[in-house]
Amino acid sequence: MPDNGSPPLRLAINGYGRIGRSFLRALYEARLEDELRIVAINEPADLESILYLTRFDSTHGRFVSSVERGERGIRVGGRDIAVSHATLPEGVDWRAQKLDLLVECSGQYGERAAISRFFDAGAPRVLLSNPANSADDVDATIVHGVNQHELTGEQRIVSNASCTTNAVVPVLDLLARELGLEQAALTTLHSVMNDQPLIDGYHHTDLRRTRSAMQSIIPVATGLARGVERLLPQLAGKVVAKAIRVPTANVSAVDMLLAFPRDVTASRVNDLFIQLAARPDSQDRLAYTEEAHASIDFNHAPHSAIIDGSQTRNIGPRLVNLLVWFDNEWGFANRMLDVVRHWRKSWL
Repeated sequence: MPDNGSPPLRLAINGYGRIGRSFLRALYEARLEDELRIVAINEPADLESILYLTRFDSTHGRFVSSVERGERGIRVGGRDIAVSHATLPEGVDWRAQKLDLLVECSGQYGERAAISRFFDAGAPRVLLSNPANSADDVDATIVHGVNQHELTGEQRIVSNASCTTNAVVPVLDLLARELGLEQAALTTLHSVMNDQPLIDGYHHTDLRRTRSAMQSIIPVATGLARGVERLLPQLAGKVVAKAIRVPTANVSAVDMLLAFPRDVTASRVNDLFIQLAARPDSQDRLAYTEEAHASIDFNHAPHSAIIDGSQTRNIGPRLVNLLVWFDNEWGFANRMLDVVRHWRKSWL
């Protein structure tokens, strides 16, 4: 049980792909299974595949606890997790699981009407692993470390934003508060995702995403600028963004071109992040380095963002170029855990 004596929070995962499995792994690696109890998983894939891909992961390694077949699905660390294979929100009797929260990791639901179908099936609250279609479709969009104080017990639909938004918003928030920020141009270099084929194929209406993920660098559409402005409205109309998929399995980066209202040096910008990374309340979310890193060095990094100070550059007195690394799977899964734990406080 949690230190306050409260019973474990009963959670279910809907959609057991890259983020759903990372969420379960992160929970067990953080040894939070007595505080946050996964009682159900809904995933259309067959049970043998679910068992296998829980135990072994090409990116994050072997699972830290035992994983075996259970009476109603799988047993992780000696505890049973019910597994269902529905393809629609109402295909699972979430009410029977006596849930406190459904963690929606399929990425298929962004409109309030569609999300509300989980409520009809008995889920009391939903945390989305994707941005909502609009601000009105959710009760809050949260980037932990920036606006988690907005979580309340009355909210039923919360979005955890996107992995890239979680990496970018804390960085821009700090710079806007400390130095002012006039404009930001953001280029995301993102690892491949499941909406891309290994070889050319009919996978997407975006023609670029029909091309082999492992043979090309591929520009794709992004809603990052809209996501930043949703969380930092003072930057509305000041942010542009583009995204490029690169043929790596995990770990991404954001190249930032930042314009300030007054002269600022690269060392001043780096000093701000060195100070923030040293704060106990920020160490789990933000890191700073000047070592000669490659992207693979940040695989399984739990931070939202890692500032690469060796790459910070001045381009004239008021323009700064900044490079931010992030594990787009593991960092995001850990922020989902943070949001769950913080949101829970408002229910007690």
